[in-house]
Amino acid sequence: MKIKYLIEKEFKQMIRDSFMPKLILIFPCMMMILMPWAADLEIKNINLGIVDNDHSDYSRRLIHKINASEYFHLKEISPTYNEAMQSIEKGSIDIILEIPPFFEKDLIKEKNTNVLISANTVNGTKGGLGSSYMMEIINSFAGEIQQEWQNSSNAGNLSTTVNISVQNRFNPHLNYKFFMVPALMVMLLTMLCGFLPALNIVSEKEIGTIEQINVTPVSKFTFILAKLIPYWIIGFIVLNICFLLAKVLYGISPVGSLLTLYLFSLIFIVLISGFGLIISNYSGTMQQAMFVMFFFMIILILLSGLFTPIASMPKWAQTIVIFNPLKYFIQVMRAVYLRGSGITELIPQLTALLSFAVTLNIWAVLSYRKNS
Repeated sequence: MKIKYLIEKEFKQMIRDSFMPKLILIFPCMMMILMPWAADLEIKNINLGIVDNDHSDYSRRLIHKINASEYFHLKEISPTYNEAMQSIEKGSIDIILEIPPFFEKDLIKEKNTNVLISANTVNGTKGGLGSSYMMEIINSFAGEIQQEWQNSSNAGNLSTTVNISVQNRFNPHLNYKFFMVPALMVMLLTMLCGFLPALNIVSEKEIGTIEQINVTPVSKFTFILAKLIPYWIIGFIVLNICFLLAKVLYGISPVGSLLTLYLFSLIFIVLISGFGLIISNYSGTMQQAMFVMFFFMIILILLSGLFTPIASMPKWAQTIVIFNPLKYFIQVMRAVYLRGSGITELIPQLTALLSFAVTLNIWAVLSYRKNS
């Protein structure tokens, strides 16, 4: 009977809570509706840049065949390979296909020609699969040409070959650790500087000590800052430890400047702290705060590009990702670590993170005053 009474008590308490029933209903709906689309391991919408040095009928036919594929999105046709490489370093394209001069001439006379594929393998999975898709299309093109010649009246049994050279840029060995380690640092900063201080503030609210602080001469801003600064310091210490471990254990060191990483880390820490404060302001108990944090962590991680490329997600999911700050900081960490990008190349991410930081912290301050 005691067990039955306790079970009934827990159900009644859960129903009386205005927040818990909503979360229990919304969470599985979001997981089932959103995540199967967002966490799609199929690689699509690969941004392609082409350098056509031949401008022949065969080269145009090959470009048309690639452009007709559902996996590639032709972003630009560059006049030179160096210009295409600038685009790949900025992140606007993922793969370069260079068609050499005399492509058609060598194919007709020598029955043998070459093409070059340069893939951005910061994301080794995306770069490797993108190169494989491209190779399949090119081999299919060569097979079509061979079949046409064999069916023509003046051709015998001919063998047509297109030799493909693949260059994996920024991650030549397709080491998955190079792709994951910088992003895991973002996850650590999110937990240490965003969610842990928020839980600390909620615990103060739950046990009632925050009310005692409110009646003292200590201002709310001073109280919140005093709560956050220790976690900010710990976050930077842990970040440096991560840099050291990445170098010692995996041989991964940033190609770009550490100062760039520290600048963006500072902005992100302020940003995620503001987000954590918003959660703490609207949470009355530790249980409620932890449920909300878990809910947002799942969504933010899976929609950040941590595991699956954002370009492979549906358009509506890509629209949602625009409002995910983790996306921009993960892009920064990978770009600086693997491509050596500088601040000038990361202006879009810098603008987005600053906007998030200002908006979330203003919201946090206003909501805290309202609920105090």
